[in-house]
Amino acid sequence: MLSASRDSLAYFQRLPKVELHLHLEGAIPLPALWQLVQKYRGDAEVPTIDALAARFRYRDFRHFIQTWVWKNQFLREYDDFTFVATEIARDLACQNVLYVEAFYSPGDFHRAGLETQRITEAIRKGLGQVTRVEIALITDLVRDYGPERGQVTLDAIREIRDQFGIVGIGIGGSEHRCPPEPFAPVYERARALGFRTTAHAGEVCGPESVWGAIRALRVDRIGHATSAFQDPALVDYLARHRIPVELCVISNLRTGAVRSIAAHPAREYFEHGIPLSVNTDDPKLFNNSLAEEYLALHTELGFTTAEIHSLIEDGVRSSWLPLERQAELLERIRADIEIVDAGRERC
Repeated sequence: MLSASRDSLAYFQRLPKVELHLHLEGAIPLPALWQLVQKYRGDAEVPTIDALAARFRYRDFRHFIQTWVWKNQFLREYDDFTFVATEIARDLACQNVLYVEAFYSPGDFHRAGLETQRITEAIRKGLGQVTRVEIALITDLVRDYGPERGQVTLDAIREIRDQFGIVGIGIGGSEHRCPPEPFAPVYERARALGFRTTAHAGEVCGPESVWGAIRALRVDRIGHATSAFQDPALVDYLARHRIPVELCVISNLRTGAVRSIAAHPAREYFEHGIPLSVNTDDPKLFNNSLAEEYLALHTELGFTTAEIHSLIEDGVRSSWLPLERQAELLERIRADIEIVDAGRERC
């Protein structure tokens, strides 16, 4: 284990990275979001960029959802999505993130008169400005709007999936109000259309939510699954059936899903052999980065640097890249880690 947190963080910052659970609307760098706030003549509650940063502190998960909705009001035009997508991609590239499967939530902007297909096009245009990171898209159907709206969004994205790099669907939003089971027909149709599937489950609800995502939605991956440890049979099932879990440790702390990093079940899941990826969820709303996620696992849950390396590789294997692309990315990551380790040894 590394000796000092500062040295450890610097080491983790240099590592090549992969992320499978990142919401684009929650990854907007603060200066870019502040620019949009000013563009739309601001908000009396956030007169400065520091006040904007302070807005992203949450009493609980419900408060986080309310803040998410408030923040989205500053994305009003298609050009706004192109602008923030470029800034997000630049930020990820600077963190040495090589590959991302990122959620975006077009349904959140229907009331503003924005169309799913044009939002997607605008995002892809922005992401295309940065070539140092590859970002595939996952369309969040947003469970709050119900399965009927989910079907409408699915119909919209099936026409543009290949053109704009959409690899899958998911459902985020208010898990405590919207269980997974009603979305079963949407997920069945998405699979028939060739989309991969994930779902937020067990973040603020119990293991039954994870079981619902597995049994009713037949998901390829699970987002969060923070409460799965409460049901040993579920933990065994996830491990035995190799269902990957998208860990979001600091996010779970920020929203109150866990009382501390030390109380997070990530170590238990790892030791049971569940495929895991490490993710930031909404990094600019939670003030975290992938390097800080690695550091938290290292210092609070005892993950060694070798185990962190294995989690990065598991992230590649849990991705929806074709197998040959996974192999290429794994080869690059292993080579980059060797270079990073050689540099650390020389120091």
